[in-house]
Amino acid sequence: MQGDSVLFNYRGQIAEMALRNRLPAAAPQKEYADAGFLLTYGADVPDLYRRLAGFADKIFKGAKPADLPVEQPTKFDLVINLKTAKALGVIIPPALLARADEVIE
Repeated sequence: MQGDSVLFNYRGQIAEMALRNRLPAAAPQKEYADAGFLLTYGADVPDLYRRLAGFADKIFKGAKPADLPVEQPTKFDLVINLKTAKALGVIIPPALLARADEVIE
C-alpha cells in the first residue's frame, strides 16, 4: 500500500467503510491513521528523504550510483487512532500505547 496513489487518495472513504463494517484497518503511512484507520506502522518517510539527500550529495560529488550501498529504513513510526479504537470497541493495551510514536485522540 505504500506507493499506491489510488488507495492513498481514497483513504478517508476506505476508513469510513472499514469502520461502518466494524473492521480494524492498518496501513504503513501515518496519513491513513489521520483518515481513521485504527493504526499505522511503517517507515518514517521524512527520514527516508533526509537519507536520500545524503545519497544525492555523494552522486553530485562523483560517486557512481552502482557503487553506493542499498539501505533499508532504520526509523519506523507507530501511530494509533484511539477514536477509531473506541468506535470499534477495541482496547489498546497501555504497553502498546506507550510505544506509539503518536496517539490520535
